[in-house]
Amino acid sequence: MEDTTNIYFFPVGNGDMTLIKLRSGRTILIDINIRQLTGDDPPPDVAKELKELLSEDALGRPFVDAFLLSHPDQDHCRGLEEHFYLGDPASRPSAEKKIFIRELWSSPRTFRRHSKNHTLCPDAKAFAAEGRRRVKEYRAGKSDDGNRIKLMGHDVDGKTDDIASIVVEVGAEFSSIAGVNDSDFKAKLLGPWKPDDGEEENFTKNNNSVILSIQLGAQGNADACKFLTGGDAEVSVWEKLWSRAKDDLEYDLLQAPHHCSWHSLSSDSWSKSKSPKVSADAKSALSQTRPGAFVVASSNKIEDDDNDPPCIGAKREYTKIVSAVSGEFVCVGDPKVSKARVFEVFRDGPRLTPLRTTAASGGGVIGTVPLQHG
Repeated sequence: MEDTTNIYFFPVGNGDMTLIKLRSGRTILIDINIRQLTGDDPPPDVAKELKELLSEDALGRPFVDAFLLSHPDQDHCRGLEEHFYLGDPASRPSAEKKIFIRELWSSPRTFRRHSKNHTLCPDAKAFAAEGRRRVKEYRAGKSDDGNRIKLMGHDVDGKTDDIASIVVEVGAEFSSIAGVNDSDFKAKLLGPWKPDDGEEENFTKNNNSVILSIQLGAQGNADACKFLTGGDAEVSVWEKLWSRAKDDLEYDLLQAPHHCSWHSLSSDSWSKSKSPKVSADAKSALSQTRPGAFVVASSNKIEDDDNDPPCIGAKREYTKIVSAVSGEFVCVGDPKVSKARVFEVFRDGPRLTPLRTTAASGGGVIGTVPLQHG
């Protein structure tokens, strides 16, 4: 048993890779962006760090209890085939050192086959094939480790009606991880929902991102930290969430959608509009802070330029949001670090663990502890 629940945000550039490690030792990995270690200035070896954080089976093979793919863009699934075991667990070699996934979490829409309107990189194709394989095994009566799957929301046209027992309904809560309930974990599914009439064309890969409100317990407080994560969901999704789920958006820790993109806060272009306007409803949805809340941007360093993502305009909005509650905006890529940024969850909320910067940043300790709730 660990002393605290920890949340790790890995330095993966403009991409997402987040690990929740509960006090029980159970692990939930949300997205990956494992880049090749090439060039004169290679990226951090996040695969190595991840494996060091995971438990191993009796044969010394690492595993993650649950892996959630928010949506099938490359910067959310890069490195899947190279670093994770996919396929029949019964055929897994005893010497296989790739990471084993006990349970897969995904929207069923992620399993769409490659098409002109649903382009997929090789890792996304591999994930879709693995998801379809696990659903097939479930229909055949298999639901053991390596075959487990949890579907985030129903598919369209009744495609998941016969497997409702592995579907989490939008608006429903769950606390099981690979078949076991954990007293320090509860999650509520906020999206994606089935599109209403006329909405389908707006439901791109980004807007089909899985959105979860995750409640983490610590030291006897079951509600020690609320973590809101939503992949690359754009402004229209957050506007609708404000009207349909505003009571579920409160957070201590928000992963800034789409790597701190302006498009999660506005329909205007940051670089092309003279006076880009923030959507009041989207900002309200993303402003449901508890005291001392953090917003974390999983992105490159944010500069005062026209880039998007990450966008300096979005950073300014999030900074205003958390400053109002004595909180903090944190960019994983600034300053440059070689290890994950770590939040420890205590009874009174999450705290950012200081760490040392890389030599390129001149050394030193970074990280602060703002006011906590409770």
